[in-house]
Amino acid sequence: MKAIFHADKNWGIGRNNDLMFSIPKDMKFFRETTLGKVVVMGWNTLCSFPNGQPLKNRTNIVLCPDEISGNFVHVHNLDELFEELKKYAPDDVFVIGGATVYRTLIPYCSEVLVTKVDADGGADTFVPDLDADPDFELVAKSEPVEDNGHLLTFCTYRNNKL
Repeated sequence: MKAIFHADKNWGIGRNNDLMFSIPKDMKFFRETTLGKVVVMGWNTLCSFPNGQPLKNRTNIVLCPDEISGNFVHVHNLDELFEELKKYAPDDVFVIGGATVYRTLIPYCSEVLVTKVDADGGADTFVPDLDADPDFELVAKSEPVEDNGHLLTFCTYRNNKL
């Protein structure tokens, strides 16, 4: 299992249940990386999508203790999630948010793909700082690229505990 997100320089990932930046290159990277794959998210992340609809051309798994229904796979807890994930190749599973789901599942991820934005997005939602986590190692980093007025770096972190 992997995780994917963009974060500002403070490891902020969102504000008001939305993304902080409009970054077409990051959205393209996200689409291309997750297309045809399995995406795992919490209820708030699903609700943040247009019309609260699951992402097209992906298997959407929503982790939520409440009774919900829709065009997605619903799991109530981690035991149900891990049982469901046995059906899929680990490299085809991507955790896509939100913050609680990231904090819970990043320790189980072999890799974390982070688009770092060299800006302060005024976030109210954060993920753990992987640069400060001794279990994670930065193993790949792109050259900085500019997009929509922001400087981005595409980074890959490996979980050395797995």
